[in-house]
Amino acid sequence: MGGGPAGLAVAIAALQAGLEAVVVDQASPPIDKACGEGLMPGGSAWLRTNGVEVNPDGVSPFIGIHYLDTTTGVTAEGDFPHGPGQGIRRLHLQQALVNRAEALGADLRWKTRATGLLPEGLQLENGTLDADHIIGCDGLHSSVRRWAGIDVKWASWQRWGVRRHFAIPPWSRHVEVHWADGCEAYVTPAGPNRVGVALLWSGQKARFETLMARFPELQAKLNQAPFDSAARGTGPFRHRVSTVARPPVFLVGDSSGYVDALTGEGLSLAFHQADALVAALVDGDPARYARDHARITRVYRWTTGLLLVAARRPWLRRRVIRALSAEPVLFGLLLGLNDGVIAPTALPPLSTLRFAGRVLLG
Repeated sequence: MGGGPAGLAVAIAALQAGLEAVVVDQASPPIDKACGEGLMPGGSAWLRTNGVEVNPDGVSPFIGIHYLDTTTGVTAEGDFPHGPGQGIRRLHLQQALVNRAEALGADLRWKTRATGLLPEGLQLENGTLDADHIIGCDGLHSSVRRWAGIDVKWASWQRWGVRRHFAIPPWSRHVEVHWADGCEAYVTPAGPNRVGVALLWSGQKARFETLMARFPELQAKLNQAPFDSAARGTGPFRHRVSTVARPPVFLVGDSSGYVDALTGEGLSLAFHQADALVAALVDGDPARYARDHARITRVYRWTTGLLLVAARRPWLRRRVIRALSAEPVLFGLLLGLNDGVIAPTALPPLSTLRFAGRVLLG
């Protein structure tokens, strides 16, 4: 249930493993959603491996991450150690996944509303759907999770996100992260003539224009560029679930727990979770999925959690950016660690100690 990238990734993985897959969604493609749209190298590799071809109009490669602290002007830049990522307009990504799922023989049921679970499968508004397994890929506020009685705990300190696109050629080969107190702006290339700007913040609800006023340098770069989309928001983000597997129900993507969009790993995590779930089902060991899910998300939970600590403390954030600026190679390796392409043992001890010392001592 859920015809976004997570649900379609499960269908693609299942069909290639010899299973049958039905995707149910009350909307119809292309389905837009508030999303940073930066796909890390591991997620880009998943698309290539699984034959997903995205319209070039919605794709721009990027080679790493660029941090800028708006209060001090300090910058830090790290390049991915194992190939580029991709900025992909969400509409183009979702349509490409639909095309691939259709080519593999998926039964895609759009404009179909599910209303609950049954012993034999899924209750639909217009009937029933027999199924051996029900996969909840329906986002932060998952209905499948609620119907299955899976407990969810929302964090007391929450963050929100809003994004908008601008019709302007990308000016950087990096995803830019502009840091201000209480808010960040993520600038992602999303096509030859498009950039997406996602704003993440904590506190009260706010308008896109109000938040953008915190980033005068970014506003100057946009230079009155016309909008290429309406502002679209989402949140709150941070929650944990009691389990991701209560057979025959399994959770994939944002429905299975989420920390924050800060590190841009959401789509890649969903793709890897889809592969892990299908492998466990094919092997007749569904309980393994919970263990594999924990393994897949472990580094993401740690790194994102630590960056959130820094985001809440401006003095610590500035120290982190200065330390990363002094160790650009380590910054790139940390990006690879978060993406799962390198192991912690690959981090150079001396650089890691210097980085830790700069953060702790200022």
